[in-house]
Amino acid sequence: MDPSFEDAFFRRQDMVAHQLRARGIRDERVLQAMADVPRHEFVSSVDLEMAYGDHPVAIGHQQTISQPYIVALMTELVRPQPGMRVLDVGTGSGYQAAVLAELVDEVFTVEIVPELAIAAQKRLVRLGYRNVSCRISDAFDGWAEAAPFDGMIAAAAPTEIPDALIEQLAPGGRLVIPVGTTSQRLVVVEKSASGTVTQTDAGAVAFVRMSGQSEQSGGLSAFD
Repeated sequence: MDPSFEDAFFRRQDMVAHQLRARGIRDERVLQAMADVPRHEFVSSVDLEMAYGDHPVAIGHQQTISQPYIVALMTELVRPQPGMRVLDVGTGSGYQAAVLAELVDEVFTVEIVPELAIAAQKRLVRLGYRNVSCRISDAFDGWAEAAPFDGMIAAAAPTEIPDALIEQLAPGGRLVIPVGTTSQRLVVVEKSASGTVTQTDAGAVAFVRMSGQSEQSGGLSAFD
């Protein structure tokens, strides 16, 4: 076995045991997905210790990959199940999309920074994630053509939850999103079968701000 492959494997086991399970992540499918996805492949500019550390990692363009615990927490809160279609808002390196791809049937992911979106798509294809569709797009707009979604996870914080995301959430679905400016809260939005929307506070978080491409160019582009 390649020593680096073996090292990465054991670092993932340690990450799951000490950063996730020890902090209360209980969904065994989520824990297994976090153990299976090679996080270091999504932050290739750093060493294994940094890649699997208990902290976010910069990925360029003033963006980060969230710390493993936050990825696991948000994934668990969306309650992923086979058969679901989930929207990942803010592709970044593609790590969150990969974790979701292990758990649901289809993942749709949008990213406003073209360089990140293109690199993430290539990375996901190289690693064999065939059930992920990527789009260069404004996070505030979601992905209307692919809606409705059974779940959504956002990796950037708006001041207020975008109406489009709530509209694109299927009845019975969940949206997990950080909200706020200097003080941010993780919010779980649930839409009932009748369309009633409720919100639950899941704690304090710190994410990059959600930016809107429409304010810059007004254009959208897509690729599969």
